[in-house]
Amino acid sequence: MHADQVDVTTDVVTALVADQFPRWRGLPVRPVTSHGTVNALFRLGEDIVLRFPLQPGVDPALRDDLRREQENARRIAPHVPLPVPEPVAVGVPGVGYPGPWTAYRWIPGETASDRNIGDLVGFARDLAGFARALHGMDTGGRAWNGRTRGGPLPAMDDYVRGCLAESGHLTDTARLARIWAECRDAPAHGGPDVWIHADLMPGNLLVRDGRLSAVIDLETACLGDPAVDLMPAWNLLPPDARESYRRALGADDATWARGRGWAVVQAIGALSYYVDTNPVMADTARRTLDAVLG
Repeated sequence: MHADQVDVTTDVVTALVADQFPRWRGLPVRPVTSHGTVNALFRLGEDIVLRFPLQPGVDPALRDDLRREQENARRIAPHVPLPVPEPVAVGVPGVGYPGPWTAYRWIPGETASDRNIGDLVGFARDLAGFARALHGMDTGGRAWNGRTRGGPLPAMDDYVRGCLAESGHLTDTARLARIWAECRDAPAHGGPDVWIHADLMPGNLLVRDGRLSAVIDLETACLGDPAVDLMPAWNLLPPDARESYRRALGADDATWARGRGWAVVQAIGALSYYVDTNPVMADTARRTLDAVLG
């Protein structure tokens, strides 16, 4: 998927675990099928999942990002009504893998889809409950960091326009450009920044017995505009559940427009980038854009 991607093998993972975490030596290692774009996943025994960044490096910033992700997971877990990843350890570079990696408790479940969700309206309400709890966490007076999702939507204009220019053969870019302009020009977020997940994609929502059971992948969690967490309204939910999600979150017209804009940002970039390398991500992007266009 990425030009600088590293292919991680089971043998390499087994050796890294044995060398760095002797207490886990002998536990079986097996790859986990995933359509994610950031990490290769491996199951260690029954209770642990190992996450290896596909684009590793020795830059201290990557190590700091992984540690920050684990700190955020510990911070968020007590305040939300659903399980989130529980950090277990951080690994270091070793033979066959040139970067840090992480270990978390395994959370069972299937990634969300309209095929395994029993009640989409109820699912929307449950997801909104998670988002409300997350948005209500104490921020300590901090604000958007200037780098991640969650800042002023107009700052994404050049990026979106570039992606639209590359995607004319993939979607209705003329209509999307008009919709994007409306979202971009919506009233800006005027309240305090809040804790946001910032990547509520179907692959980060787990389902068991037809219901939302966990929210995973907190690597993007940050402070910012709560409109970013409206993206599931378009990337997963049908119209009736979409409206339930909006009502449950109390999104006014301006927030809803910015949420629609963030859905465009994510999807138009993913469509052009993954169309040939990750069909699942590309299909989710198409579904999102079709919902936005609808």
